[in-house]
Amino acid sequence: MARARAVAATKGLRPGMKPRPKRKWQPRGVLAGTGRDPMTVGEQVERLVGDRGWQVDVAAGSVMGRWPEIVGRQVAEHCEPVSFEAGVLSVRADSTAWATQIRLLSSSLLGSIAAAVGPDVVHELRVHGPSAPSWSRGPRRTSDGRGPRDTYG
Repeated sequence: MARARAVAATKGLRPGMKPRPKRKWQPRGVLAGTGRDPMTVGEQVERLVGDRGWQVDVAAGSVMGRWPEIVGRQVAEHCEPVSFEAGVLSVRADSTAWATQIRLLSSSLLGSIAAAVGPDVVHELRVHGPSAPSWSRGPRRTSDGRGPRDTYG
């Protein structure tokens, strides 16, 4: 009897205490509710994006990656997204005529972008025409740094 009392005392039990009911075995994550259950990769990525506040950046990347799907095949053949900063999507057209056409279509393109990724992602669409030729190298370059104006002259 003395041995049983000593064992009970080491377990923190005292005389007259009721024994604890034994629980049915369950995995720890379910029992404690600590969120330790396995999650899919998609759930983990969504949780990471939400915790870091990257929703707008991910949506902007979605616009860049799904550009032909969002704006249509014909528009996507003649212009491409270049950059996205602070709600402004910059688009480069392959000709000045297409740059003008995209500027005219900008409100409908913003509507289709908002429908695809959400209303608060892209606020403005800036359209740039084709870039001008560089005169820094080649046969029409001057060594005195005056630029291309004196080569025609």
